[in-house]
Amino acid sequence: MSEPDIPAAPGQSPAVQAAGIQKRFGSTQALRGVDLSLLPGRCLGLVGRNGAGKSTLVSILSGIYPADAGEVRFDGGPAPPLGDIGAWRGRIATVFQHSMVVPGLTVAENVFLGRQPGRRGGVVDWRRMREQARKIMADWGFDVSADAPCANLTVEQRQVVEITRALAAGTRCLLLDEPTAALERGAAERLFERIRALRAQGVAILYISHHLEEVFEICTDVSVLRDGELVLSAPLAEVTKDGLIAAMVGENQDQNQDKSAERAVVSPPRPPAPGVAEVAAAPEGQGQTLVVDGVSLFTPGVFLSGVSLTVRPGERVGVTGLRGSGATTLARIVAGALAPDAGTVRLGRAVLSAGDRAAALRAGVGYIPEDRQAEGFVPLLGAAENISMTITDRIARWGFVGPRRREARAAPLARRLSLVSAGLGQPVRELSGGNQQKVTVARALASDPVLIVAITPTRGVDVASKELLLAELDRVTTQTGASLLLASDELSDLVICDRVLVLVRGEIFAEFAAPPFDREALIGATEGLERT
Repeated sequence: MSEPDIPAAPGQSPAVQAAGIQKRFGSTQALRGVDLSLLPGRCLGLVGRNGAGKSTLVSILSGIYPADAGEVRFDGGPAPPLGDIGAWRGRIATVFQHSMVVPGLTVAENVFLGRQPGRRGGVVDWRRMREQARKIMADWGFDVSADAPCANLTVEQRQVVEITRALAAGTRCLLLDEPTAALERGAAERLFERIRALRAQGVAILYISHHLEEVFEICTDVSVLRDGELVLSAPLAEVTKDGLIAAMVGENQDQNQDKSAERAVVSPPRPPAPGVAEVAAAPEGQGQTLVVDGVSLFTPGVFLSGVSLTVRPGERVGVTGLRGSGATTLARIVAGALAPDAGTVRLGRAVLSAGDRAAALRAGVGYIPEDRQAEGFVPLLGAAENISMTITDRIARWGFVGPRRREARAAPLARRLSLVSAGLGQPVRELSGGNQQKVTVARALASDPVLIVAITPTRGVDVASKELLLAELDRVTTQTGASLLLASDELSDLVICDRVLVLVRGEIFAEFAAPPFDREALIGATEGLERT
């Protein structure tokens, strides 16, 4: 529920103003003539999809990057020179989702970091510093002890320390960048109360979040960035949820992406997936149902809360959500790459050992990890060695695997995926990023898995390679009856799925069935908005 609006005083100048801001990084135009004003006592929500330019704009408003064109103004006057850190700190401060406090120092020491009150001779007046920190905390209604070591604080309390540090420096404009990403719901509600209190005392706030329900709950105004351009800026009372999503997506871009994604599916329609009764009667190793039951993980920022789902044999299920939603975490748990704190994962008749990737592989789980550099291949080994790594026990003779046997098993996959290399013995580190990803996918498919777990399988590849990889996953599941759990925030990846589950804050929030999916509704669900 949003609080009553606190209008700016008539004729009041913006606390911070971005006028015609442009910024380019190489061939990428990150910002295109952006105009933005932050008024005292108001909270402006800044939203946009990944790559829209939000982080670049925050960096320019914070004095980290210079603008190529345009200017930043404070209270109607020009911004200080970029090198004058103290002057910027007294005007504007950014609180990031990742804590910037120094764990080895106390709360008071962090609040006055770099500006400790001193006595004659340059000696720090520790007593006065603690007293001032306590007074600021009390004045703003914060309940964190000034003497507490920051290493012992919760994520929420560290955030309070950062806000207090900004206010102590005289800042009356706060940029909050994804502030609830690592907070549970109760802590997020307390943060909203603090934001309302800050607004009531005239602080201007820029609130950046992928969770649109938070924007409607706490903000007074909203601005939308898309491809570096400001495409919408209005009081929140004048904007509908559907209108906000439409502004973020952009109709023309959305249609083009849909057409590109549709070309990725090249196989004919598949027959219905076998039912559970057929699975029970099937021989071991065929038609195994995946059952995820009450899986939870309580690590800050990557938590899951009692997630349950079933993937039938031959079914392709997508899981998606914003960063920190739990979609990637869920896929890693199913693949055996991460152990949950509670719950079980069962494939067919077998309960998979928690966090045991080798056991999952033996049970028939193929895995395409998110980070191919860290988990997808061994850089110094050749393509054939990497591709056949998951089936060494099958192709070895007397404990040894010869090059010919490796290449005989790797070559068909390499051909299907159009792997470009100087030969299957070429070290994978010498291949392009797209071809490294093809090796990663081939390695997952080499073991003839009954379940494929894929995390953003097309990230970092060109359009042609993306279509080819999705087509291969489509072909394998269609022809072999293997099931697929595909976790991705690339919505064009999800077109090969039979249904898509949306996770928000570690819980299943919505389900979409029977593609083509309503793209705007799907994006709205990832942002935590109910369908209207």
